[in-house]
Amino acid sequence: MDEAVGSGPGAITNDGCPVEFYALLPAFGEAEIVDAAIPRGASVLELGCGTGRILRPLAALGHSVTGVDDSPDMLALSSDLTTVCSPIQSLELNRRFDAVLLTGGLLNVDPALRQRFVAAVRRHLDNDGTAVFQYYTRELLRTFERAEPVWDDPAGFRRVIRAASWNPPCMRFEIEYQSGDSVWTHAWTSYQISDEELAGDLAAADLRFGGWLTDDRTWFVARPV
Repeated sequence: MDEAVGSGPGAITNDGCPVEFYALLPAFGEAEIVDAAIPRGASVLELGCGTGRILRPLAALGHSVTGVDDSPDMLALSSDLTTVCSPIQSLELNRRFDAVLLTGGLLNVDPALRQRFVAAVRRHLDNDGTAVFQYYTRELLRTFERAEPVWDDPAGFRRVIRAASWNPPCMRFEIEYQSGDSVWTHAWTSYQISDEELAGDLAAADLRFGGWLTDDRTWFVARPV
């Protein structure tokens, strides 16, 4: 079952994300990875920006930021940022940016939707701009099968892996998050992406792979052909 579902107090997005839990998450150094890959003072568009967890520190680093998300509840927590409420795949801002971000494993969706996401990245990217992607490699996806089922994050919440089942090319997750007396769940499916699929999806959108940003090869850049 590919359906993404969530439960718990507060709003739940269309893809099952518990908004109140995501509001608790701190930044984990993502902005610094992006900042090192793009020009100083760049105009930045993030697709699937959520609560602005990455965009807010990028703005503090001097970038002009815009966020897109299809959840008005997520964007309500980003009122200090310039945002647009829209699905990624149908976004048409009639504007291009120095950098476009697609992070948080959003590449690991159904292949047909993934191709539309990558096309939206290119549609909003300057011809000399930089696209920044973060995705889950096959190796990272498979680690959830072997991971400790209960993990206490330094940010103050507990993660419980209720299920992580591998049915190639998909990994189905069901995760429970706990913070104080609040408990949320999120179940979703992530798709493995082969090197050939990634190269093909980038080429179909007139993008070319530009190099890895992290040693674990989960962050990379792409540039217009």
